[in-house]
Amino acid sequence: MKLIVAIGGASGAIYASVLLEKLAAMQGPEVGVVLSPNARLTWELELGSPFRETEYPAFTFYRPDDFMAPFASGSAGYEAMIVCPCSMGQVGRMAQGISTDLVSRAADVILKERRRLVLVVRETPYSLIHIENMRQITLAGGVICPASPSFYSRPKDMRSLAATVVDRALELIGLSVEGMFRWGE
Repeated sequence: MKLIVAIGGASGAIYASVLLEKLAAMQGPEVGVVLSPNARLTWELELGSPFRETEYPAFTFYRPDDFMAPFASGSAGYEAMIVCPCSMGQVGRMAQGISTDLVSRAADVILKERRRLVLVVRETPYSLIHIENMRQITLAGGVICPASPSFYSRPKDMRSLAATVVDRALELIGLSVEGMFRWGE
């Protein structure tokens, strides 16, 4: 699978950290990563250290203004995209087809090609504008996956709690997640 991971600047850098960790441990997915400018700030604020691309040697990183990145075109064949965490500003730009950066352009491409787009939204409460934008994304074929962790698996720490959301997002794009909690198993 060819996968785009976009890390937005919304609160919830732990979700992005767990996502990259899980993808790094998987065999197979080809992963292109783009961070919004605010993502780096939020990562350092919430996780206590700057984001370092060198910690993820298996991934290819792109600048948010790099419209020459392969996934800025549908012909590159990327099959899915996860935006994690996804701000409401990003949702709004995507819902309206406003491609001001590589994140919104990649989402536009994924939607127009009818491929899998999963937005791990991180906001509370939602305004009517947020709800309408999420509705628009859903009507266009995207999936809204709120960063609402589950507790029935009794997560032991913050990373395990975040993994309940990340595992769901990965499953939504068709990746099998080993050790994922499943109800009734």
